[in-house]
This record gives sequence, C-alpha cells and structure tokens, in this order.
Amino acid sequence: MDARPETEVRNQTIIHEFILLGFPGTWHFRMSLAVLFLVAYVLTIVGNVSIMALVRTHSQLHTPMYFFLCNLSFLEIWLTTSCLPKAIGVMLGTSQTISFTACLLQLFFLLSLGATECFLLAAMAYDRYLAICHPLRYSTLMNNRIIAQLVLASWLAGFLAISVLVALISKLSFCGANVINHFLCQMESWIPLSCMDTHVIEMTTFILSFFVIIVSCTITVVSYICIISTISRIPSAQAWQKAFSTCSAHLTVVTLWFGSCIILFVKPSAQNTLDFNKTVNIFNTIITPLLNPFIYTLRNKDVKDALGQTFRGTFSGFRKALSY
Repeated sequence: MDARPETEVRNQTIIHEFILLGFPGTWHFRMSLAVLFLVAYVLTIVGNVSIMALVRTHSQLHTPMYFFLCNLSFLEIWLTTSCLPKAIGVMLGTSQTISFTACLLQLFFLLSLGATECFLLAAMAYDRYLAICHPLRYSTLMNNRIIAQLVLASWLAGFLAISVLVALISKLSFCGANVINHFLCQMESWIPLSCMDTHVIEMTTFILSFFVIIVSCTITVVSYICIISTISRIPSAQAWQKAFSTCSAHLTVVTLWFGSCIILFVKPSAQNTLDFNKTVNIFNTIITPLLNPFIYTLRNKDVKDALGQTFRGTFSGFRKALSY
C-alpha cells in the first residue's frame, strides 16, 4: 500500500471507531446466523469445560496427553470468547461499532491464541511420537518438568510472537473509511483501511505466519511420519489399532486447524477475497473449537470410558435421590 504524504494524513480526521459489517443480508438471515453463533458458543464452552472436568476427576486421564488436551480446551474457550459474543452483537445489529483499542485487543488475542494452538498441537504430536516410538523411555522423556516447559513455551511463544506485530499495528492511523468488511477485526479486512504505509506490517505478518504455522506444522508432520513408520512395523493388528487410536483424534484436529490457518495466513495478502476469508474464519474460530471436544470424545476410548463412568455415576445418584 502506498504511503500518503504526511501533511495530507495530518489534515484528515483520525478515526478512532469502526463499524463491523458482518454478513450483509436480510434480517432473517442475520438472525439465523446470530442463533447459530450463539448455539456454537454455548456448545463450545460446555464441550471444552466437560473435557477439562473429565480429565481432572478421572485418574486414568492424568497423563501428559490429557494435560495438553486440557490446555487446548482452555485455549479454545478463550479463542471463541474473544470473537463470538461480539460477532453475535454484530449479527443482531446491537453492537456493530468497535473502538481502535478494542479492535487491536481482539486481533491480539485471536492471533496470539491461534499461534499458541499451533505450538500446543505440535507439542501434542511430539508427545504421541515419544509414546509410540519410544514407549520404554516415555516416562523419562516426558516427565512433569518437560510437560510444564512445553506448555509454558507454547503460550509464551504464541503471545510474544504476536506482540511484535500488534506493536507495529498500534502505530497506524486511520483517517478514511471506517467500515470493516468482517464480523471481527482481522488483518485482511482492517489493516488496508489505514491511511499509512502498511508494507512492513504485511511483510511481518507473512514472516510470523510462516514461522509459527510452517515450523509447528513441520514438527507435527515429522512426528506423524515417524509414528506411521513405527505403527506399520507392528505385527499385531490389535496392537496396531490401539496405537493408531491414541493419535487419530489429534491427527483429525491437526488437519482441520492447520489447513484453515495455511489458507488464511501463509499467502500473499490479496490472494483470497474477503468473503472467502470470512468463511474460513468461521471455520477457524467457531467450527474447529466446537468440534474439538466431540472429536476427542468420539475418537478416544479413554475419554469415552471416563464419560461413560460419569454418566453412570450421575444416573445412579439421580436414582438414589428419587428413591428417598
């Protein structure tokens, strides 16, 4: 984007408030989207809180994999909370305006939590690699100290990387159009509205996206290549099935998450249309966090067993209460 003359920028009114356009359409269409967003938000919160509660209350789930899963569920709750309540207000037409500060904070949390998820998924893939490829040394290689370091490093790396980008964006001035063609503050729809040169920000975004997504994705892919190679050498079909079942849910989540992230960020900024990016953002910030608890529940025997125990205990307690 070409920089405007400094005197021209100074002579224009600086914009401090923006309007989120959302998804233009009829009133019924927007109300339907608001209802769908609300249902997705409630199910996401309930599903991820349930995963965290199951891991906490069932001793058989007190393993490194489920500690990572708890962190992932905690992250998904905040990822959807950072965008869905506002998106619902935009769809209803009751909260379409957003200040520069609020927009910057929303962008910061969306990108930071997204980057953290990339690193967490890579750490989970590494954990599965150690569990399947080095089972005899697993408890030594993945002890409590290593687990805590991997989780802490994932959160710190995700937030610190995006802090650099947000610091650059905070220096931008907006003095022209103030309508953001999106249901949230995202790079491709908000930053081009600036009346300043954004070339450095666009390049920084691409470099950070490449580093975060490609590096974490590479770690994940290499881990799974080693896992598949090890599994293929297992002579017993039952043992093969058991080994694969421990990582099939994670592999599904990885495919969904990294696929949408690569489409959104690892590309030239003008390559996709805004409408297409909005659709991918729905998948990335709403559908994936919603599906994660159900994927881990339906594809993981340990979680299903814990869930069954919880339901049986609750039902038994309910029957006893009715008998009095």
